Amino acid sequence: MAIVLRFVDKNGYIQERFFDILHGKDPTSITLKKAICGVLSQHNLDVSNIRGQGYDGANNGSSSLKRVDADVAYNTMTSFEFILILHMMKEIMGITDCLCQALQLKSQDIVNAMQLVRTTKELIQKLRDSGWQSLLKTVTLFCEQHDIYIPDFNNAYIAREGRARHQKDHITFEHHYRVNIFLTTIDKQLQELNRRFSEQTMELLTLSTSLDPKDVYKTFNIDNICIRVQNFYPMDFNDQEKINLRYQLQHFSLDAVSHSDLKNISTISELSAALTKTGKVNAYYLLDRVIRLILTLPVSTATTERSFSAMKIIKTRLRSKMEDEFLADNMVIYIEKEIAETFTSDSIIDEFKSLKERRAAL
Repeated sequence: MAIVLRFVDKNGYIQERFFDILHGKDPTSITLKKAICGVLSQHNLDVSNIRGQGYDGANNGSSSLKRVDADVAYNTMTSFEFILILHMMKEIMGITDCLCQALQLKSQDIVNAMQLVRTTKELIQKLRDSGWQSLLKTVTLFCEQHDIYIPDFNNAYIAREGRARHQKDHITFEHHYRVNIFLTTIDKQLQELNRRFSEQTMELLTLSTSLDPKDVYKTFNIDNICIRVQNFYPMDFNDQEKINLRYQLQHFSLDAVSHSDLKNISTISELSAALTKTGKVNAYYLLDRVIRLILTLPVSTATTERSFSAMKIIKTRLRSKMEDEFLADNMVIYIEKEIAETFTSDSIIDEFKSLKERRAAL
């Protein structure tokens, strides 16, 4: 399990860093939780300060690969059902590509990311409601051009070549393709989007939009910010701070449109950095706290996938027996190259020297 931390640094910039990797012999949720808490505690990080968590959706079940004959594979790949699935996935992946690309960016604009979540859900739903006939027409034309057999949609569908006696429901080919494949696949996509981006997360979009500095804070809305802070972050602000927040926002709304370093920015991440750069963070410390909570809103990213891809490169056959700690250290150097570039030979020598002195003291 790769651990990636998303945080706002002392300069107000959003950061997302590979932190460590865990090798769990017992892949249960309780064991993983203890392991994660153990890693965080080693670095003096309090779990209670974490504002959210996300997973890449991977699981720990093992599956055996089955070899198939070339003839069977060819027949499958040249079937109407296979062509239908390919075209359907092309449509789905085309719709979700913009969202996937946005979530893979390290310097994420949370407002734009959440807006893409909403539009992706709408387009997937539109495909479900009115996309079947268009898809069917495209697949039929493709099969005709490549001499691929097109079954009669009114005939009874028999699963797995002749096992009709084991088939409880007697359905047509049209029902199988439209309901069992098309609608079922899209419903699973919608369920996955709703699971990863819940209604509570989407509701935070309103708060994100209210803080959006585009067009000289055109959408800046004090009431929306205060209401959402009250609803979603009741433990992060005491009663007096909730009152003071409104007054800070009133001052900021007038200050921002006239300050040269604050009025010409376009993202919340830039606003966070600008507050620190100008020293305004001291005057608007409650607003800064709200911004940091929004910037660390957990969203699904590809950072963990990049970590595992790096592990495949680093952990070669010659290195297959390295310990987890050594593997994690290698991955940090490989993944976080901009940090590694700041290392010097002298700093590395000094670090090893200090380790030796600490061990001798112990």
